[in-house]
Amino acid sequence: MKKYVLSVALIASCFFANAQVTMPAPSSTQTITQDFGMGKIVLTYSRPNLKERSYFQDKSDLAPFGEMWRTGANAATRLHFTDFVTMGGKDLDSGSYVLYTIPGADKWTIIINKGLDNWGTDGYKEADDVVRFTVPSHNLNTQAVESFTMQLGNIKPESCELYLMWGKTVVVVPITTNIKDRLRAQIEKALNNDAKPNYWQAANFYYEWDKDYPKALANVNKAIDGNADGFWMYLLQAKIYKEMDDKGKAKASAEKCKEVATKAKNEDYVKQADKFLKSL
Repeated sequence: MKKYVLSVALIASCFFANAQVTMPAPSSTQTITQDFGMGKIVLTYSRPNLKERSYFQDKSDLAPFGEMWRTGANAATRLHFTDFVTMGGKDLDSGSYVLYTIPGADKWTIIINKGLDNWGTDGYKEADDVVRFTVPSHNLNTQAVESFTMQLGNIKPESCELYLMWGKTVVVVPITTNIKDRLRAQIEKALNNDAKPNYWQAANFYYEWDKDYPKALANVNKAIDGNADGFWMYLLQAKIYKEMDDKGKAKASAEKCKEVATKAKNEDYVKQADKFLKSL
């Protein structure tokens, strides 16, 4: 019995001696995935807290002016693009990059670098820079941001912005892409080769993206020929006529939209048609 108790005690002591407590990281890691253009942007970084320390100043505790910063904590901040983008006037191929910054009083230097194995700024090589450019810094008119925060916002089809926020400072980094040319090529290929071309999709592209209103009109007319009950198509037709300065036909198309939408009991398009008619 004594041997049994002793064995249990030994096992327990070994267990507790080897047990480890998982503590929260001082600077938590965040990964953000954002659909953009024809691909995605994946941002991974660690978020240090101010903890009443000085920041973004000459010889400050955190990220002093004029010194390269990993743009966060721990490993260097990573940006991954699944499609090509443009930053600082240079096209970047799809793939992963490291984001470094050099804070300044009025402007920051943004550095996109290929040093994926770097820990922070250790191992940084200027030869690995893909692009360098500067952006202005601004003061936040809100409560100070305690945890360093990065966010992708102002998302548009061909542009978005990367926000860097800490304390009372915000830096906005523009990112763009070009998908219009590729969309046009795809649309035109489909119109020429598909057995049943998507005229509605083509009409929307030429209206919204290319601003080629004659092509938009030709395609929406073909779309309507294939679906006379498509009340939404008449509204687009009306908008195209308006852009072509033909208010008479724009009015007729909007009234047709209202008529067909009323028959289909779609109140939303009835209201949209009424609103459009008032704008003429």
